[in-house]
Amino acid sequence: MEYRDCKERFIETWGKLGPQWGINKTMAQLHALLLVASEPMNAEQIMNELDISSGNVNMNLRALAEWGLIYKTSKEGERCEFYHAEKNLHNVFKQILLNRKKRELDPILQDLDDLVSCTDKCEKSKEFKKMVSEINSFAHKADNALELLLKTDSHWFYNTLMKML
Repeated sequence: MEYRDCKERFIETWGKLGPQWGINKTMAQLHALLLVASEPMNAEQIMNELDISSGNVNMNLRALAEWGLIYKTSKEGERCEFYHAEKNLHNVFKQILLNRKKRELDPILQDLDDLVSCTDKCEKSKEFKKMVSEINSFAHKADNALELLLKTDSHWFYNTLMKML
């Protein structure tokens, strides 16, 4: 396959992965484009490359920057902003985990913490509180494991992953 075809296929494939890690297809495709770009791109270049509206580009650039997956940069003599992706895949993975944790796990942990404080003394509430407490304990252990994973360096993570495989 030619470079152009490979690049388009990668962008399309990465776009299919996006919803699996909590972002929309277009946002993932924009991220994929910046991942494989050899130099920073401006919004107009991205808009032309992906054939999407400027509003869609700007909204998704802002979201990717909030996720910590892309960065703004400037070029001497240019007035527009340019964007480049975080290329260290360990850092990309960590940012995705961190953002999913904030959006998905943290609110559930808060709800479970609140539910554990159920004060009703009937028999059903005791069983309810016991089960919710067990789920809460497990969820907090998973959260602690995730926190440890987020703090690891890439060498430890990859070595451990390769041993498991």
